[in-house]
Amino acid sequence: MQFKPPKNTEERSWTKHSLEKMRFYGLSPQRVLRVLKSPERCEKAIAPNCIACMQSVGQKRKTEIWVMYQNKIRNSKSKIRKNINHKKIITAWRYPGASPIRGKIPIPKDILEEIKLELRN
Repeated sequence: MQFKPPKNTEERSWTKHSLEKMRFYGLSPQRVLRVLKSPERCEKAIAPNCIACMQSVGQKRKTEIWVMYQNKIRNSKSKIRKNINHKKIITAWRYPGASPIRGKIPIPKDILEEIKLELRN
């Protein structure tokens, strides 16, 4: 089966590296987007200003699918939306087994306090 590369849109773009890794690990664009939509775990990535998200796969031989992306705010080309959250997918890979948990994404204290106040109400 041939690999059909996804097209870049206003919401997301794909690097050449990510397309090569998806082809190497046998990951479809839909699978990568599913990891981004509902990750089991997200961490601060090794690359600056990037986030890595993971979903575990398999029953007998457990593996993890990781996707590293960068969030950017862009001006929309359409007149309806002014700013959109653009995700630049940098790479995707399959990790054999279970990876160790690293640092979580840091959330500023003032934002955490606002969330806690909203949850109490």
